[in-house]
Amino acid sequence: MAYDAVVLVSFGGPEGPDDVMPFLQNVTRGRGVPPERLAEVAEHYQHFGGISPINQQCRDLLAAIRTDFAANGLDLPVYWGNRNWEPMLADTVAQMRDDGVRRALAFVTSAFGGYSSCRQYQEDITAARAAVGPAAPVIEKLRQFWDHPGFVEPHVDAVRSALAQLDPARRDSTRLVFTAHSVPMSAADSAGPHGGRYTAQLAETARLVHAAAAPELPYDLVWQSRSGPPHVPWLEPDINDHLETLAEQGVTAVVVSPIGFVSDHLEVVWDLDTEALETAKRLGMDFVRAATPGTDPRYVTMVRELVRERIDPDGAQLRRRLGQLPMWDTCPTVCCVPARRPS
Repeated sequence: MAYDAVVLVSFGGPEGPDDVMPFLQNVTRGRGVPPERLAEVAEHYQHFGGISPINQQCRDLLAAIRTDFAANGLDLPVYWGNRNWEPMLADTVAQMRDDGVRRALAFVTSAFGGYSSCRQYQEDITAARAAVGPAAPVIEKLRQFWDHPGFVEPHVDAVRSALAQLDPARRDSTRLVFTAHSVPMSAADSAGPHGGRYTAQLAETARLVHAAAAPELPYDLVWQSRSGPPHVPWLEPDINDHLETLAEQGVTAVVVSPIGFVSDHLEVVWDLDTEALETAKRLGMDFVRAATPGTDPRYVTMVRELVRERIDPDGAQLRRRLGQLPMWDTCPTVCCVPARRPS
């Protein structure tokens, strides 16, 4: 099937103090998040001047993808639209329409299945096309890439680099801790056509990175960035609670690898580099946070490879993957449909 563009679809983030509260209201609209919680999260952004790193990271990734496409003979324009802040996806889709784009592929900056990490982006694309009208281009989301070498290998090297910063004398009491964004248990249970897809994919990524980076060390998969009301069960343990447990077990050093993320955006630099680091310091524990893929050339190459899979008649033969979980090129219509929208 012929495609005539690619669109980078991301979460979006504020780019100044005045953007913070409108951005958070966009993120939480319809979810009943209390104003005091919004104010608490807003303070996290204001700690960094009201600027989220994510938009600049998207600009950097966009430039890298365009350069890679041009260098490798992939003659497709690359656009960029966000879920929650400018450039808004509907505006980008309108620009694509005006430029004559009729069928495009979407690369979403989330590697995993689940409602918030996959299906909601599908809904965003559908809503953006509806807002633009009948002439909006058809947009098809590229597959999830939790076990693609271009995603896994940068995480592997980042863990190795982080481990090299720790005291070798503490190696026997060092632990590797993988983190990802917590979600409500209801969303975790309904992820994928048979449930449990989000946690299963993350467990597979953790297993792959651990096996390649530090198989001699014990490791855990834990959660971060919970934002829901206290009465709603979410995936646990939280990274900070887990550090407390590890300290009680005699662990003296940790490498924390945020495998649930593709770049060092605010939930990494605040929840890990600020809060979790402070917890580790209080516990007397050495703490090094491993990097995310960002614009690693292997990650950028992965985007091109995912596009080639879909546009090449023999695309199935081009697939590169390291894991054992079943995969599909396009998500089933029954995928990640919760009994009720996660809140």
